[in-house]
Amino acid sequence: MLCPFALFAGSAPVAVTFSKDVAPVLQKNCQTCHRPGEAAPFSLLTYEQARPWAKAMKEAVRLKKMPPWFADPHYGKFSNDRSITPKDADVLAAWADAGAPEGDPKDLPPALHFVDGWSIPKPDVVYELPRAYPIPATGTIEYQKVIVPSGFTEDKWVQFAEARPDDRAHVHHMILFIREPESHWLRGVAKPGEFFVAPKVKDETVDTSALPSDFLVGYAPGQPAEMLPDGQAKLIKAGSDLVLEIHYTTNGKASSDRSKFGLVFAKQPPKERVLTLSATNGTFRIPPGDPNYKVDATFEVGTTVKLASLHPHMHGRGKDFEYRVVYPTGETETLLRVPRYDWHWQLWYNLAQPVLLPKGTRIECTAHFDNSPNNPDNADPTKEVTWGDQSWDEMMVGFFNLVFDAAMPVKNIFPPAKVATVGGR
Repeated sequence: MLCPFALFAGSAPVAVTFSKDVAPVLQKNCQTCHRPGEAAPFSLLTYEQARPWAKAMKEAVRLKKMPPWFADPHYGKFSNDRSITPKDADVLAAWADAGAPEGDPKDLPPALHFVDGWSIPKPDVVYELPRAYPIPATGTIEYQKVIVPSGFTEDKWVQFAEARPDDRAHVHHMILFIREPESHWLRGVAKPGEFFVAPKVKDETVDTSALPSDFLVGYAPGQPAEMLPDGQAKLIKAGSDLVLEIHYTTNGKASSDRSKFGLVFAKQPPKERVLTLSATNGTFRIPPGDPNYKVDATFEVGTTVKLASLHPHMHGRGKDFEYRVVYPTGETETLLRVPRYDWHWQLWYNLAQPVLLPKGTRIECTAHFDNSPNNPDNADPTKEVTWGDQSWDEMMVGFFNLVFDAAMPVKNIFPPAKVATVGGR
């Protein structure tokens, strides 16, 4: 195949430079993460920053390691598709092969404007950890939770929300849950503003994988902020508490963290409400050495809703993940297939067009796990693996966002037999 950058004008090859050709590619594909304060380990905003990484970028796009996007292109269309086009990949390759020339700085496109410290518009309210959490150099840290009263005396609709870790090197993930006034979840366990570890269920026959309450926003590497279109928002009822959950990991260096969450309210009451739910299975027991252990999970909708986005979640033994919808007619449609799951990147896949799910439609998820010695992310292939919080345990969660009329009660979404199992509703 002829590389478009090996074309000739007369007898001279077309020059590929950073200023004219590479900078636009980095703006489109890379700079959201590769800038100060974000998840990437280095910045790609300037020629001086990008030049040392020219050959590494060529290799990363050739192997499709970057930008991180793992959806099988044969299934589903996604509005936030991060995959780089072959043309843009060829630009980076040709630039590296040419010795990474700068070119004329006058050819640079205007620099992108990023809000300092946030990917969302300036927050209307910020919830910060009440004090810095001390992170030891070594050891295991149980999930830390903090209850923060919202202080809202009226219902609030959230259009944008973002979780911002303070110490990214130690924050494995963060989640902000909504505990509605009538919910009994974690009542009386701890005082507001205090770090605590939630009591664990000791009965191993109980499946604890379901979401404990409304999921407002989360952070993990690759997981974007919640940014909803006009007319859609998530609801925080008056009198609700916010439950901040943070999972810290140690890396040999002591530190401290004071992470925060920012919320931007909708300017007008929305027509549609967005709710994050999940299909989960916490009953699996992956045998030692098994290279392809299958786990299924299902969620059935109790009324007609729209499905807007998908977010598969597993740990290091996760191998692949698939979402299907089975309509009441029996017709099955595959919406997302992730053939090579990478737990280092927790991605949301936003459907280009929401899918209408009639009452009785099932969202089915199938995952496979590799507990063999051939898996480099396997903590211990000699151990049986069950559901657990820590990274050496496993999870099987098919998150998804549902969209429905803002006036409709949430209980309508669940078949009657399942209402009591979700977040104290």
